[in-house]
Amino acid sequence: MIRLLLYSDAPILVAGLKSLLGGAEGFELASVCSSLPELRRAAASLDPHILLIDFTSDLQSGVLDEIDGPLLRASVVLWVYEIPAELALQAMSMGVRGILRSTLPLELILRCLQKVHNGELWFEKALVDDYMDVRKAGLTGREIQLIRLLALGLKNKEIASSLSITEGTVKVYLSRLFQKLGVKDRFELALYGMKHPGAGAFRPARPGMQRRQKRPGAQIGPELE
Repeated sequence: MIRLLLYSDAPILVAGLKSLLGGAEGFELASVCSSLPELRRAAASLDPHILLIDFTSDLQSGVLDEIDGPLLRASVVLWVYEIPAELALQAMSMGVRGILRSTLPLELILRCLQKVHNGELWFEKALVDDYMDVRKAGLTGREIQLIRLLALGLKNKEIASSLSITEGTVKVYLSRLFQKLGVKDRFELALYGMKHPGAGAFRPARPGMQRRQKRPGAQIGPELE
């Protein structure tokens, strides 16, 4: 029996998951939590196999920073409609086992949970490719944020305001990024962000999903489901 712990404050989503699991064999929804303290207590007492986090706009702020060692003893899956690229990359790097689109068919949702329980990863191939591209480029989280804002057409003043830094700091970042990525101006940097959504905007879902068998020390690979 795969024991799930759900973190959500959306009653409709909770009801939908209960209905889904009620008709599926081998799954148990052990508890539903709507706050981080409640989640920690439930994770410690119920020892779930999978921690499914409803990653809505209301829960995004700081929630990834709260997913630490004790919570990662379970396989953590983010259940998202959409997620900013920098947060998706942060989640992958910290040990989250899957990013599951809430718009997927019911059978794929169950398949994801089963695969993750079996020690595999569940990420869209496009996201994995972007993750590897960003890692190869050696981009920092702040640099990814800046490229994303630039790709959206923001000016230096607007970028500075969004990131709570000065315009001078934005110019320093841009200069470093030009050298790091081998681009000559902000236009080419914006194009880089559009071509590499891991450093720009998270792409819409694709049918193919990536998975890889868990191995000690293994890196995320580009295989297709």
